[in-house]
Amino acid sequence: MTNQTKYETHEHDVLIIGAGGAGLRAAIEGLAAGARVAVVSKSLLGKAHTVMAEGGIAAAMANVDKADSWRTHFRDTMRGGKLMNNWRMAQLHAQEAPERVRELEQWGALFDRTSDGDILQRAFGGHTFKRLCHVGDRTGLEMIRTLQDRGVQMGFDVFMECTIIRLLTDGKRVVGAFGYWREQGRFVVLKAKAVVMATGGIGKAWRVTSNSWEYTGDGMALAYDAGAELLDMEFVQFHPTGMVWPPGVQGILVTEAVRGEGGILRNKEGQRFMEKYDPKRMELSTRDVVARSIYTEVREGRGSEHGGAYLDISHKPAEYVKQKLPSMYHQFKELADVDITKGPMEVGPTCHYMMGGIKVEAETAASSLPGLFAAGEAAAGLHGANRLGGNSLSDLLVFGRRAGLGAAAYASKAPAASIDDAQIAEAERDMLAPFDRGEGENPYTVHRDLQEVMQNLVGIFRVEEDMTKAMGELEKLKARAARVRVEGSRLFNPGWHLSKDLKSMLTVSEAVTRSAMARKESRGAHSRIDFPKLDEQVWGRQHNLITRDGAGMKLQQIPVDAIPGELNELLADEK
Repeated sequence: MTNQTKYETHEHDVLIIGAGGAGLRAAIEGLAAGARVAVVSKSLLGKAHTVMAEGGIAAAMANVDKADSWRTHFRDTMRGGKLMNNWRMAQLHAQEAPERVRELEQWGALFDRTSDGDILQRAFGGHTFKRLCHVGDRTGLEMIRTLQDRGVQMGFDVFMECTIIRLLTDGKRVVGAFGYWREQGRFVVLKAKAVVMATGGIGKAWRVTSNSWEYTGDGMALAYDAGAELLDMEFVQFHPTGMVWPPGVQGILVTEAVRGEGGILRNKEGQRFMEKYDPKRMELSTRDVVARSIYTEVREGRGSEHGGAYLDISHKPAEYVKQKLPSMYHQFKELADVDITKGPMEVGPTCHYMMGGIKVEAETAASSLPGLFAAGEAAAGLHGANRLGGNSLSDLLVFGRRAGLGAAAYASKAPAASIDDAQIAEAERDMLAPFDRGEGENPYTVHRDLQEVMQNLVGIFRVEEDMTKAMGELEKLKARAARVRVEGSRLFNPGWHLSKDLKSMLTVSEAVTRSAMARKESRGAHSRIDFPKLDEQVWGRQHNLITRDGAGMKLQQIPVDAIPGELNELLADEK
């Protein structure tokens, strides 16, 4: 019996894996280009991490600061990324972001307004000018609502609560994906001429994270397994301000908008400690600097009661706070019983965002594997060594659109492909193996141990000895994950789902650790205690590239592309 009759099968021109901002924007563009498009979501439509992006969309619209321009936005992005960025991505992003925001507005997004009726923009860490277009502190939610309405109206197929477990290839190109419905555990074949990976990040490999259960690095691991290249995996951003108390909410994001609207960070002695670390920008310094500053205060014994710092906006009028930060007001009231208009919040660093990911071309968002495209957090390049707040939402719009365009153009020329039954049989066998084992470990135990290893040994500060230990622990965890046992049936079995996610998390954890060990310097979000300085001569000139080599992982260095003359002049004062 062939897979065509054995499995439920769907066929499209473009298959988009991930239904966040990047995936939805890619779908809209694919449809506009005339392609038949399907969007696959691991959870429910509307539950993407884009919703958590609260502060705003960075775009040089110059509505508030007339002096702003794409050139300044480009410079800020490159500066924040410590020149590890793909310069062409940074250029396209800065140039195209305003147009993408206007498009959202035309599609019905409601932004906060200036007195003249323009879209209001607020200050944010690392940005020279006020350039974050926002909707209170619920910007990501409004963006998802708008993109979803638009996409549904244009008519894409949506497969919700469906997890992809393997990309299907024909020779050296991607021709679809194999997955299963989380609810019944039934397998499904999704044939496509092009695939866009928009699966987000890897935060669930760490114990303290702002990311929810879906963020297990699936897209990067799927791409890597199929033969695509991963870039700069050492650059993992720890957002400076996650909730630290009570324990049940540890890691939940406290938007940077709190600092953008005037929030002040203090240690337990009441000192405004950012004066020491970045006297010029203070609380609006880049995220890597603020996160390390809080971490240092705690380590030196000046932390808050539960091991963080105090973030205070209560010096502002209560009505102002409720109007500008409605979500934060409710979040602290309901989850921590703290009224942020009357007293400080307790915050600390939380694993938040991945700058590294699938290596893509700037113009088309194509990966190194024909037929595979990537956008958003799953793709690398735009943010370099450290992302600026607000750049994630404009990234989704600019490169989600380009990925959709690129995939539709590729699909229109791609010849018919054959689906290889052997690949499907192998994926199915691997997926069902945990049910067949008479004995083995609980996947939750392995996951907990993985999170401890990454949190303690490959966290916000890194050192050779810890990472060497982490590599050894990861090898043991891989062996344990290969033997996990799952009980019960395939019907909505979370332990079974986790057994699959563990494989993805172990792949990305190893890629992060290998890359972090190789980069013997501190740059952006990658901080080494044993190599505290930037090394422009060696590491300022190369990226870490991860590829699959048989059953093993191969790490090599490739040169950073030279920035052309006129753009280089914009950065001259940085050198």
